[in-house]
Amino acid sequence: MVVILTLSATHLSQSQAATDDPVVTQAEESPQNWPTHGRTYNEHRYSPLNQINTETIGRLKLAWSSNFDTNRGQEGTPLVVNGILYATTNWSKVRAYDGASGKLLWSYDPQVPGPSAVRGCCDTVNRGAAYWNGKIFVGTFDNRLIALDAKTGHKIWEVDTIPKDAWLGDIRSYITDGAPRVAKGVVMIGNGGAEFGARGFVSGFDAETGALKWRFYTTPNRSNQPDHAASDAPLMTMAYRTWGPHGAWIHSGGGGTVWDSIVYDPQTDLVYLGVGNGSPWNYKQRSDGIGDNLFLGSIVAIRPETGEYVWHFQETPQDQWDYTSTQHIMTADLEINGKKRHVLLHAPKNGFFYIIDAQTGEFITARNYVPVNWAKDIDPVTGRPNIVPDALYSLTGKPWAGLPGDLGGHNFAAMSYSAQTGLVYIPAQQIPMVFTPDAQPLKHKGLNLGISMQGLPDDPAIRDGFLKTLTGWLIAWDPKQQKEIFRVDHKGPWNGGLLSTGGNLIFQGLANGEFHAYDARNGADLFNFNAQSGIIAPPISYEVNGKQYIAVETGWGGIYPLLMGRTALSSGWTVNHSRLLVFALDGTAELPPQNDRGMIPVKPPEQFDAQQAAAGYQLYETFCQVCHGDNALSGGVLPDLRWSGAIHHMAGFQNVVGRGALTAYGMARFDDILSRQDIEKIRQFLIKRANETYAREVAARANPQNIPQGRAITE
Repeated sequence: MVVILTLSATHLSQSQAATDDPVVTQAEESPQNWPTHGRTYNEHRYSPLNQINTETIGRLKLAWSSNFDTNRGQEGTPLVVNGILYATTNWSKVRAYDGASGKLLWSYDPQVPGPSAVRGCCDTVNRGAAYWNGKIFVGTFDNRLIALDAKTGHKIWEVDTIPKDAWLGDIRSYITDGAPRVAKGVVMIGNGGAEFGARGFVSGFDAETGALKWRFYTTPNRSNQPDHAASDAPLMTMAYRTWGPHGAWIHSGGGGTVWDSIVYDPQTDLVYLGVGNGSPWNYKQRSDGIGDNLFLGSIVAIRPETGEYVWHFQETPQDQWDYTSTQHIMTADLEINGKKRHVLLHAPKNGFFYIIDAQTGEFITARNYVPVNWAKDIDPVTGRPNIVPDALYSLTGKPWAGLPGDLGGHNFAAMSYSAQTGLVYIPAQQIPMVFTPDAQPLKHKGLNLGISMQGLPDDPAIRDGFLKTLTGWLIAWDPKQQKEIFRVDHKGPWNGGLLSTGGNLIFQGLANGEFHAYDARNGADLFNFNAQSGIIAPPISYEVNGKQYIAVETGWGGIYPLLMGRTALSSGWTVNHSRLLVFALDGTAELPPQNDRGMIPVKPPEQFDAQQAAAGYQLYETFCQVCHGDNALSGGVLPDLRWSGAIHHMAGFQNVVGRGALTAYGMARFDDILSRQDIEKIRQFLIKRANETYAREVAARANPQNIPQGRAITE
């Protein structure tokens, strides 16, 4: 661990054991602020502000906006403290604005190295910052945790979150894109990377100094020896025996990264970790098909000051479907069977909505909130899924079409819980996945999943058939009854997170570029604004000088548009415009004219080697599709390689792909894993695909879809 100390005299004079900040701990009493990731520790993402309501929504207009400096995916939740809005953007940058006027007060660029982009599966996104005692904390994509002065943006301290003296596996591919959390003076941060090879853990650092206080690993080490970490006892006595001594996990680290949900609950004084998927996904390859592989697919409760293990509940034992439990966790008080209980509410990827006792981890109930075919049901006593035998594809050796697919019935897009309606609002989706086992040797660069990455053929009938299975919903779920009350059909998946308010409204951005307000009681669509770009980030609400605002980041991205490429775009061509949009009653701002045409395709070379192109397809799918789209159909977030000038010249393509001519922009070099011959095969494949699709892409840009400027549906 490397700590760079740049503490000012002001911060040195503060108590290094500061364990309380009323701005955060008493957020419930200050509805004008949004000081933590979910506004309050319970992570309800509910604002009691009600100036904007079902009666006044017709007056909601854009108040101000600010362009970001990169048109990539934006997943950040802004924070607001005393009228200052703090936003994190792609590449882990931070901006501070006057919340009323939109004036930029300061900005901070951690200068994440471009080559680090290759370590992540899902774009160089950032989901938010944390606030504590006058400091803003942000995790960077290259795994640093940085403390900034909230007034000036000056760096106070910086720490490398990845340990250098502990075994991580033979493959290291860590990234950090989640929001830190702070409780009792401890800043907690996890990481991602399980798709490539990583061993999951969460670290707790002193908020004043950056000193490491504890670390909790979520999977055992291969020799079952102490890590000298808070997790030693549960891993050595409980988890190790659920893995077995053999399998790819001893080289890949096993996975279990905590890349999103970390929740502190003052009522129980526990921190809940949402633990991710296995590395590799293939359960047979990962652990020889042995054991439940703790703590994959689990919620783990620990102590905030020490990282001490308290309890765990595993939602997806033997995970081989990427059914992470990293999705949004809430705490709530509910009356269940006539008894008031303090519980966790959770809708992980696996499609079941769980209610778990927050103090003990006791399973209470689970019910599927989306169509599910991997498990018949959940045992009402143990909470263990009754897995369908055919779903165990890594053991049967046969392909299996799963619902949910690997992107889950619910992914990172945040849920919301309304104190008025008592309903949980879930941004749910259906994206099927065919899991085909393919236990390839582990690689030090690229995906290590243990499944075939062959995508959809360029056949209109197959493509259209697949598109018909894709859908998304806003589901209003009653946790007391464990049933759906109503839903809003979004026609497509990968939509934004949710905000509910005291005005009986739910706000959500959609993949098609619309920003909506719905009636929280029945789902009636009350407001629609053309944001000019797909939205995946969750909105927030705050108040300055008696005026309520709604803020949301725009910019479509993440693994779905990157990996699925053009297939993901069921509504036509799109162009990213990454911005912060802020709304208020009677706002007077406007967005600039919309451009949906995108880059005009460059006519490709007419000749290509068919044999090399066929071999290049498999190489492309293994090393390129995760960023540039399945079958070379980009989703419009990162460059479409069919129209790259580099494919016109062998030497130019070798310079970019092999030698890393564009590493500063996130395009890593691959000559350490691909030969010149392999790189040329990929180029030939891209030329082939460019020729097959050139005419239709030109035609698509000739008739871009235009959505009318924002309007209130009640008008």
